[in-house]
Amino acid sequence: MIKYILIALALGLVAGYISNNIGMMTITVIFSEHLYNLSLIVLLFFMGLLFGADKEAVANMKRTGIRILVFPFAIALGSILGGLVGGLILKLDLVASMGVCAGYGWYTLAGPLAGQLFGVEWAALGFTVNFLREMTTIITISLTSKIDKYTPIAMGGATAMDTTLPVIVRYCGQDALIPAFSSGFTLTLMAPFTITAIATLAH
Repeated sequence: MIKYILIALALGLVAGYISNNIGMMTITVIFSEHLYNLSLIVLLFFMGLLFGADKEAVANMKRTGIRILVFPFAIALGSILGGLVGGLILKLDLVASMGVCAGYGWYTLAGPLAGQLFGVEWAALGFTVNFLREMTTIITISLTSKIDKYTPIAMGGATAMDTTLPVIVRYCGQDALIPAFSSGFTLTLMAPFTITAIATLAH
């Protein structure tokens, strides 16, 4: 499955490059703004269908209750601390370093928001760091899923609710669906607030 994802990504990169260079921006806009959103809606519909049909999963979620939020908050803390450690090692601005890592894999948010709050160079870094987080989750999941089913969920961060959810379920099993989606959803809600809150530390 992973090789097909990488092939599809590579073909998309080539198609995007060609369309930009021959002036077919309209096609690019249609794909990026409409078909991408439609594909995510379809994906979430089928994931919801699987979730709703799994009576055991629903029962487990009811038993877990609010404790299900502990996991995404631990991921958030780990991501921010990772940014701090990375900033110390690379001798970067520590506040900005923690801020971009608080995107939790949501690169379309982290890039522009980091650019507004920390400067243009951090926009590029925010996009790259969070995009690589998603790609690393997908590429390494055949290995990380053998450690523990929660490892790929933590690596995926916010993307565990959409783009990395299919591969997480594929490699970690059906029972990973609820923790993955709930974790990704929670981190998606948290990301803009934590990035902005961290940025206030610089003032």
